Amino acid sequence: MTSSNTADASATLEWRISDGLMAYPEALAEMEERVAAIKAGTASELVWLLEHPPLYTAGTSANVADLVDPDRFPVYDAGRGGQYTYHGPGQRVAYFLLDLNKRGKDVRQFIYGLEEVMIRALADTGVTAERRAGRVGVWVERGDVTGMLREDKIGAIGVRVRQWVTYHGIAINVAPDLSHFTGIVPCGISEHGVTSLRDLGLDTQMGAIDAALLHNFDEIFGLETQAMTLEPVAVPSGSAEPEDEILKSHPTFQL
Repeated sequence: MTSSNTADASATLEWRISDGLMAYPEALAEMEERVAAIKAGTASELVWLLEHPPLYTAGTSANVADLVDPDRFPVYDAGRGGQYTYHGPGQRVAYFLLDLNKRGKDVRQFIYGLEEVMIRALADTGVTAERRAGRVGVWVERGDVTGMLREDKIGAIGVRVRQWVTYHGIAINVAPDLSHFTGIVPCGISEHGVTSLRDLGLDTQMGAIDAALLHNFDEIFGLETQAMTLEPVAVPSGSAEPEDEILKSHPTFQL
């Protein structure tokens, strides 16, 4: 497996794209190690773009009944809030290991910013994706065979925050095998489907998505560490740790 830096970023942030398929346990272990190093001040922030082999991940709120086909793919404990989700080839996963101590201690604004990165990156490919109240991630409105409108998820989001250092991130469906999602109830939401750029009729290459993510991340967060200023997002009062706040406010919070 090889990696490469693709941005002329400052020493405060590494932008990495990994080739091939990254095993989930290895990625999780590397994130855990990097989070500790960022917290200790011995490593830079990291945005890590990769793909995983087919697998399911279970969040801390996962309902075993939502694992429809438990023998289909490996199932891993993700160590994040939320329920079951799928990762696999053709899906661009982007892990954001950022220090909110330096960027502003506002988890809701961070989540909003990640959604905005996805929305703008998808817009660069010609797709209109939108937020929906009560459903974290980004959604595409489209007609079905009967002419009725439906909403399908194209981009998922989920983070964990440890002492204000973030990890996990987003997943955009570029060209995955959508039948693989049928082994679970994705994010515990059965009334809506999933889609991809290919499913929408677009032959978008992974490199184009990567370039769009880089450009829009820089526009919103900055390749050099800076305070988040995209949009004020109210945070409930109280002294809860960021992880607990996410779990309370986003019961289906997913990657």
